[in-house]
Amino acid sequence: MGLPRALTPPPPLLPLLLLLLLLLRPPAARGNCTFPPVVPNAQPILGDRDSFPENITVTYKCNEGFVKVPGKSDSVICLDSKWSQVAEFCNRSCDVPTRLLFATLKKSFSQQNYFPEGSVVEYECRPGYRRDYSLSEKLTCLKNFKWSKPDEFCKKKSCPNPGDLRHGHVTIPNDILFGSSISFSCNVGYRLVGAISSYCVLADNSVEWSDPLPECQEIFCPDPPEISNGLIYDPQKTYVYQQSVKYKCTIGFTLIGENSIYCTVKDDQGEWSGPPPECRGSQTSTVTPGFQKSTTANVPGTKATSAPQKTTTAHVPAKQSSAVPRATSTPKGRGTPGSGASTITTGLVAGTVIVILIIIKIFWHYGKSG
Repeated sequence: MGLPRALTPPPPLLPLLLLLLLLLRPPAARGNCTFPPVVPNAQPILGDRDSFPENITVTYKCNEGFVKVPGKSDSVICLDSKWSQVAEFCNRSCDVPTRLLFATLKKSFSQQNYFPEGSVVEYECRPGYRRDYSLSEKLTCLKNFKWSKPDEFCKKKSCPNPGDLRHGHVTIPNDILFGSSISFSCNVGYRLVGAISSYCVLADNSVEWSDPLPECQEIFCPDPPEISNGLIYDPQKTYVYQQSVKYKCTIGFTLIGENSIYCTVKDDQGEWSGPPPECRGSQTSTVTPGFQKSTTANVPGTKATSAPQKTTTAHVPAKQSSAVPRATSTPKGRGTPGSGASTITTGLVAGTVIVILIIIKIFWHYGKSG
């Protein structure tokens, strides 16, 4: 007698049971890998991942102070529940070679980033510099993974001598090497036309000055001002710095102020040192000596004579005298202050002498007769 048909499981349930058994298998049985292997001097980049299914790839990064060795793999892959093999790919290295002001790395080293101990790099001069072959252009990665100290194997190129600036000065603060500058200035009385400075710059494979020498142009003053009733003594066509003009007045006028002004410079422009003098007429008319008319003073009761009076003697009493001073005329303008008083004094003295002589003669006459 056979089993009841109710005890036999229906055929559609078998695939479901098999799928359930497959899901309940351990992870290793599903083909997943364990945590990535340890690599010397490197760490795996995992992010937030905690499972590693079949065919997944994990990449490593080198620890600080280590650099990936060019050409070596830095990743592993999960195959058949196992990680692929990976060789040590991180090693100690010097940093990027020292950046030099006067030189750059040669192109063969410019893209390299792995410099193990003993590595040697070479430089070439920058534009504007020339090679000094007595010094090495190479640097070496030392045992302490520091670069050797570089020599200054490239020197600055020199610009040509700027020359002299006529009527001016060229100021060189330091030198005339690449990158330096010079300045220009003019003497007093001259105006600078052009650049006030110049720089030693690149010019193809050489160096030259950025600007040529300027020009110092002489500064002229405007025509000197004219004055009324006067003129400029020995006038010139042009007047430059410190050149002067002299003024003089026409006859009958007096010069007031300085008789000369001179050309000065202000803000690169010529101007006169001050205003010109003035020529003014006299307040009272002046008569030229030698053309003055003589005048005679008329004194009532007297007669003017130009010759001295003749002295006479007479036998008269002692109280009488015939010698009386006469008034004389003096041409107007020719006398001097006090000349009238001097004439009166002289007449009195002469009269006194005459009286004394008369008295002496009278006494002498009486003495002889008695």
